[in-house]
Amino acid sequence: MTSFIFTPENLSRAGRIVAKYPSGRQASAALPLLDIAQRQNGGWLSKDAIQYLADYLSMPLMRLYEVASFYTMFNLKPVGKHLVQLCRTTPCWLRGSDEVAKACKSELHIGLGETTPDNGFTLMEVECLGACVNAPVVQINDDYYEDLSADSVVSILRALKEGKTPPKGSQTGRQFSAPVAA
Repeated sequence: MTSFIFTPENLSRAGRIVAKYPSGRQASAALPLLDIAQRQNGGWLSKDAIQYLADYLSMPLMRLYEVASFYTMFNLKPVGKHLVQLCRTTPCWLRGSDEVAKACKSELHIGLGETTPDNGFTLMEVECLGACVNAPVVQINDDYYEDLSADSVVSILRALKEGKTPPKGSQTGRQFSAPVAA
């Protein structure tokens, strides 16, 4: 028995997801159920949450742990209220992700993989966020912030510190993936 259990609402959601798969193939629902559990658990997957899901899906604990530890979207340790994921692949790097990373570290007073003392922010580096045309990019929780500069990322972080919701998407006003104005 684990200390983690789905809320009634999430248990219902999980049941609807598992029902989409053929009998005996409930393990196919691992990714969406890990996401639900992570969201319920404050942004991370505890050992108890993974054990609960392994039991729920009738699959070996180690197999589910392998899935959870393979995908960078799953966190196996607690994270701050705002999970700041910095894309550092070549397109973002060519367009200034080093300066964006430096600004984040300076503003938050933490390094990569660290969480602020108040648990407000966790700063992580990720391999690719898939928005290369609008580089550099960060993802904060579920929101993308694109066409960043050191100044614009600091403005975003300060707004979040103040409890405000900064505008998502391009920080230069670019629409979608349109060319950068000349």
